[in-house]
Amino acid sequence: MALPSIDPQTLKAWLHDGQEIALLDAREEVPFDARHLLFASCVPLGQVEVLLDALVPRRSTRVVWCDDGEGLAERAAALCASFGYSNVSLLQGGVAAWEQTGHPVYSGVHVPSKAFAEVVEHEAETPHIAADELKALIDEGADIAIYDTRTYEEFHGNSIPGAVSVPGAELVYRFADLMPSPDTMVVVNCGGRTRSIIGAQALINAGVPNKVVSLKNGTQDWHLYGYDVVEGATRRHPEITPAGLERARAAAAAIAERFDIRAIDEAGLAAWRAEADNRNLYVLDVRTPEEYEAGHLPGARSAPGGQLVQETDTFLGAWGGRVVLVDNDGVRATVTASWLLQMGWRDTAVLTVDPARGDLERGPFRPAVLGYDAASIPSIDVAETQQLLDDGKTQIVDLADSKRFRQGHIPGAWYAIRARLDDAMAQLPGTDTVIFTSPDGTLAGLAARDQGGNARALSGGTAAWTAAGLPLESGADRLASAPDDIRLKAREAPDGDVEKAMRAYLAWEIDLVNQMARDDDHRFEVKTG
Repeated sequence: MALPSIDPQTLKAWLHDGQEIALLDAREEVPFDARHLLFASCVPLGQVEVLLDALVPRRSTRVVWCDDGEGLAERAAALCASFGYSNVSLLQGGVAAWEQTGHPVYSGVHVPSKAFAEVVEHEAETPHIAADELKALIDEGADIAIYDTRTYEEFHGNSIPGAVSVPGAELVYRFADLMPSPDTMVVVNCGGRTRSIIGAQALINAGVPNKVVSLKNGTQDWHLYGYDVVEGATRRHPEITPAGLERARAAAAAIAERFDIRAIDEAGLAAWRAEADNRNLYVLDVRTPEEYEAGHLPGARSAPGGQLVQETDTFLGAWGGRVVLVDNDGVRATVTASWLLQMGWRDTAVLTVDPARGDLERGPFRPAVLGYDAASIPSIDVAETQQLLDDGKTQIVDLADSKRFRQGHIPGAWYAIRARLDDAMAQLPGTDTVIFTSPDGTLAGLAARDQGGNARALSGGTAAWTAAGLPLESGADRLASAPDDIRLKAREAPDGDVEKAMRAYLAWEIDLVNQMARDDDHRFEVKTG
């Protein structure tokens, strides 16, 4: 069945007509990073089954697929339609046609979130401090506190000496316990700019008495000045106290009033769930991943507040959808909601759930995998896989992302991108059997089902292999596909020129505010008064 296509003028009109729309790009992250439409979400063809349901839950959503002429959008759109999405179109001519019509295209990832932060800094005049100024204060023993607002994993990888890990939404929530003295100067940092700006401005919006600044250009600028970074830091925020919670709630109440944040109860959520065939509904738990896994509202997805604001496009795929932010006391959800509302997510509400109630789900978020039927998957366990590998008549094909593959894979495994398996399989040495693996086995199962023949999927994926105590090897010696699925960070520059990559990245990020001034598609409304 041929799917309809729309021209750039029609897409432009759709982006402004007030109806829900999901704009999806079927390419891998590296070509997406090179040039894409502002509000497109990256949904690579090989991951459609895994990503689509959570990103665009309503099957009647107006969905537009695009690429840059590679033919991936047609395949992704057809797959999307096969899963019951009834209003699917293709952008005629893709990214090139959009640009030729005179509309801007963007480089980078998570552009809406990063551009929003630049607009916040410009409009709110968020104060900042340069790395050399901060270093001088540290050296003279000034009364300062440095809070790193990235994920703990990022902080643990590299951080500024003396910094404490306080991810995004935890800043306002835990500030009273972190900072007993109003005289201490607070410096908020991330790797670059976005989370530094948002974190600092969140504290300012919360009315904390301290002087608060963002670290201009984050740890990257610290590195560019030649200062040492710490690897393996472990300093984390304290547990919240009753007194700290009381102050955090007061701050959140003031934010809720200032930004007119809607509170919703479970009856209201039930009413919205009943309308899920007419409006997309996203229920997102903004607490820490540990709190989420300990017990969360059934159906909620883990989206720690700071990360949600940092990469909104990976959680919310349909512009105009409803968003319910969940926590256990209203603080983190309220602070996060204040940002989503200013970003353009007008139907955002806050729900507070008692973490002690008995009907909560536990464990990590597990997305629905469209078209996945475990009974149709030809699988093989770890022991059988070992035996076949020892016989030398089997090849392992790993569908993990290329970064994870480099870090560790089953010895002898080949790397491949699922959307390019036909080409990848031709690169393999002759063999009797191919065993697919992936981090949890899901993509491997889909690949084995589609390949048929003697293809098998490692049950439980590479995680099952490591759980059995078996070794991994690192490196990237066997690449059956070009590894363009993951955009490397500046610190991981493939040519080794980290400083050049950092300067280019920071220049790109800073210029986003100028690009937004020329683009009428964004929905940002920063409230400064």
